[in-house]
Amino acid sequence: MRVLLLNMPWSPIDLPSLALGILKRSVDERVAGATCEVLHANLEFTDWITRRTEFAAEDYEYYALSSYFLGCGDWVFSSALYDDPAWKDAEFTEMMTGKLRSARMRMTRQLHEIVPEFATEVARRVAELAPDVVGLTSTFQQNTAALAAARHIKRLAPHIVTVMGGANCDAEQGAAVHRNFPFVDFVVRGEGEDAFPRLLEALRDGSGAAVLADIPGLCHRGDGGTASTANPMPTGPLPPAAILPPDYSGYFERLAESVARNWVEPKLVVEGARGCWWGEKHHCTFCGLNGSFMQFRSKSPDTFYQEIMDLAERHRVLDMYVVDNILDMRYLSSVLPRIIDSGYDLRMHIEIKANMRRPQLQVLADAGLIYVQPGIESLNSRVLDLMDKGVSGCQNVRMLRDAAETGLSVSWNYLHGFPGETAEDYDPVIRQLPALEHLNPPVDLSARIAIERFSPYFKRPELGFTGLRPEEHYTFTYDLPEAELHDLAYVFQAPERGIGKDTVTRLNDAIATWKKHHTDARLTHTDLGDEIVLVSRRPSFDWQTLRLTDPFAVAIFRLLDQPHSPAALHRKATSVPAFAERAPEDVQGLLNDWTDLGVTFTDAGQYVHIAPASVNQDFLRLDYMSHVHNRPTAEPAGEPVTATPAASAPALP
Repeated sequence: MRVLLLNMPWSPIDLPSLALGILKRSVDERVAGATCEVLHANLEFTDWITRRTEFAAEDYEYYALSSYFLGCGDWVFSSALYDDPAWKDAEFTEMMTGKLRSARMRMTRQLHEIVPEFATEVARRVAELAPDVVGLTSTFQQNTAALAAARHIKRLAPHIVTVMGGANCDAEQGAAVHRNFPFVDFVVRGEGEDAFPRLLEALRDGSGAAVLADIPGLCHRGDGGTASTANPMPTGPLPPAAILPPDYSGYFERLAESVARNWVEPKLVVEGARGCWWGEKHHCTFCGLNGSFMQFRSKSPDTFYQEIMDLAERHRVLDMYVVDNILDMRYLSSVLPRIIDSGYDLRMHIEIKANMRRPQLQVLADAGLIYVQPGIESLNSRVLDLMDKGVSGCQNVRMLRDAAETGLSVSWNYLHGFPGETAEDYDPVIRQLPALEHLNPPVDLSARIAIERFSPYFKRPELGFTGLRPEEHYTFTYDLPEAELHDLAYVFQAPERGIGKDTVTRLNDAIATWKKHHTDARLTHTDLGDEIVLVSRRPSFDWQTLRLTDPFAVAIFRLLDQPHSPAALHRKATSVPAFAERAPEDVQGLLNDWTDLGVTFTDAGQYVHIAPASVNQDFLRLDYMSHVHNRPTAEPAGEPVTATPAASAPALP
């Protein structure tokens, strides 16, 4: 039996497909007499399209990622799915005018017109390879491209069995795909490592409907191949021992031959865990990740470490993307120390929880996990409570500060539109954003939340969203009634909740200013023992150096390494005999002064300082130390020091 796995656009071109890498190994190791290859049609597409248009790297990224909630990538290949180069062009143009720049509109319509030819070429290529079974993966904006390929393959070679799976085929979505597109013979819903090999064995052995009916989650056809049957979903997720390491044979070789080699730096995709240990107890209200199975399970530390090392050695690639939705905290004391000791200079991206402490972040940085996605989403505790995030606004700011101190690059989004939020939740944050301009800003402006399938907002209308309908882009992409679109869709339209346009505008104006100033903004502190010196360069603050020399102020600042309420600060500080007589007003006075100076951030009655630690070398470069030691002692809250000309030197990295 010959099996071909097909990776259509818009799968990322800088990453091999983890799903197909795992399935390839599953077939090779578990299906006797079968061979398996992967056709990287996403890379084939980059070569095909650049011979015909001015298509570039940023265009591919737009359709693969940036336009997801607009559905542009799926609409491009809807013409190939329905054999019509003008498929719903008028509807698309009408709905997207004002949402797309004119150049992007022209590019999208041009691609839509010509991609049917690419689908035909892919089908011809598949037929020439003569597989018995073609497996197509579908994630994000890959659905219409995968469906189009299946349709053209079936037309050209009806004997080839077509199978679809992936995130777009989970639960109701997979059943809808199978019901509505008869050229897809089978749909594997949920994790495929078990179901796909069992399906191949049944096909190889000529097994009947009874065997197919025993494969959990499988969609298949009976009654002469017309009626769709959806087996019940698996009752639980695969155990971690059943999750095989991927086989990426052929991806890097194909990339080296493609024009895409000039566009991207390839990365390995590694997987240590599935599910979310936080989501098992507190499912974030807007999150639709993990699909049918939230249960957290992770590979043993030895297994995960060995997979990382094996992949790095085999492919000679040190950049890695860890797809885990959340870090298994065991890995901090097991896998990561071994990576540090390995001598491999890895650069890794991983998702973490925002309440991790500085020593834990330092372990990540030392191990090469220099790109982290902590799921910050907001800097206001009340809004975070509405999300069920389990962190506070001050903890999220602390994460940004400690990440800057440990050298981690933070990727995060600011979200709004939660039922129950008010402008009063955002006003104090907006006022304080100029103080944070030295820390990593959100990757983009604040976005209104999308209602995703599998999220609590989708499943529990009592949380604030009712009457959900598929997002409008599904209507001009597919030729299906709304009931079928409802089962096929992942993103849904909902009435706007939460803050209004005025507050959104003020928030986004402040974020845009943050992003503009971030490169040159600076705030650091150095603890010299008997005093603390801060250096600032932020447009909204006219001081550049600040000395804290009063012992009480120094003690309070050190306590603000972690979020504290004024009462807790006073209680802890006055437990020291030297400060026993200091009043709560002394603490509050410091906090007020420091917040005005942009040294602390406050939210929900807590405060945290926002100055990453620096080193004395910073001050030598600024010619600071000789300058400040000739000045009188500052007031307790800290005294701004007039900058010398040297203080205009560029900020240190």
